[in-house]
Amino acid sequence: MALKVANFTRRGERGFHLVHDFRVIRVLLTPRGIAAKANKMLKVEELTPELQETLNANMDDVKARRRAREAFKDVQLNIDHLLFKTSYDGLKAKEVIQLIDPTFKATSYDVNSRGLEIFSKTWLPEKQAPKAVICFCHGYGDTITFFFEGIARKLASSGFAVLAMDFPGFGLSEGLHGFIPSFKRLVDDVIEHYSKIKENPELRDLPRFLMGESMGGAVALKVHLKQPEFWNGAILVAPMCKIADDVVPPWAVKQFLIGVAKVLPKSKLVPQKDLADMAFRDPKKKPLTSYNVIAYKDRPRLGTALELLNTTQEIESQLEKVSLPLLILHGKADIVTDPSVSKTLYEKAKSKDKKLNLYDDGYHALLEGEPDDMILRVFDDIVSWVNEHSSTKVSGPKPD
Repeated sequence: MALKVANFTRRGERGFHLVHDFRVIRVLLTPRGIAAKANKMLKVEELTPELQETLNANMDDVKARRRAREAFKDVQLNIDHLLFKTSYDGLKAKEVIQLIDPTFKATSYDVNSRGLEIFSKTWLPEKQAPKAVICFCHGYGDTITFFFEGIARKLASSGFAVLAMDFPGFGLSEGLHGFIPSFKRLVDDVIEHYSKIKENPELRDLPRFLMGESMGGAVALKVHLKQPEFWNGAILVAPMCKIADDVVPPWAVKQFLIGVAKVLPKSKLVPQKDLADMAFRDPKKKPLTSYNVIAYKDRPRLGTALELLNTTQEIESQLEKVSLPLLILHGKADIVTDPSVSKTLYEKAKSKDKKLNLYDDGYHALLEGEPDDMILRVFDDIVSWVNEHSSTKVSGPKPD
């Protein structure tokens, strides 16, 4: 493959040009993309200079993401969205972090076996013992500090212990923003973190459920395939078993990008449509995504995109191996992940206990971007299913 690289610096922008045959692709290395997209939605005139500086910082650096989350936390929790109207009354929430000083030089994040600082949080019902444990796997680009805060509150209010973590490279966890060098390693990180359940006397004997949304659905399936006896069930919300054709670049472009990914895996080069427009059906909720200031909103990195494509192909070939109780939820109008593959998963999984709910007119973000009545309906379906399966006793081998 003919490939030339030419660097450039112009008007404060730094990057390079890729030259392939007769095509030139411009790659920006400066971080202005995320800030610019966020500024289009946030009312910039209402931001103080300090907040604007925080928003414009390079979010590739986890310290910048942590500063941004702290600066915007109060604003986020007061936006006009059903998820943020859930009361904290009767809940206990614990973040595995202690900020020692505003420079973020000293923290008490969990440090995993690879030496990465992992942000996690637990929500517990305060007035009753939890009926089950739900371990959440978030979607691509996301963080557990925004919309999932409301999701976790609603689940904990229903009597469940909810555990969640930001994946390495996402949210408040350490790692290059939006970069997944190895999906297998990501799955191992998730297994390592959630296996700590067995060390918690309050939780270790409770039924355990994986809950995965979008890319997190793929993570949850991969975790199950590595720990087939450890989990009592999985809730998959618009799982990424296959990326919809409308989101994947044309074949020729994809082959070109696969070749470039071997040389420049961290480059933000993959063409992508606005996922908020494609994922949110309720037009009043779409603008609220701009308040998720530490979400990864730039073009996907080449290495990450390649890992996601390879992972979906692997999952498609292993659907028959899925054996745990399943609740699969998918919008019929989802054009981000393919609902027909959720139907195929339901048909091919060897699970004896499985349920598929397809929602008419539902888009990708069933728990965040739908009209309120649809969001509540999906929540009711999840809570009812987990309640039905929470009498199951924990059995099978525990992870090492």
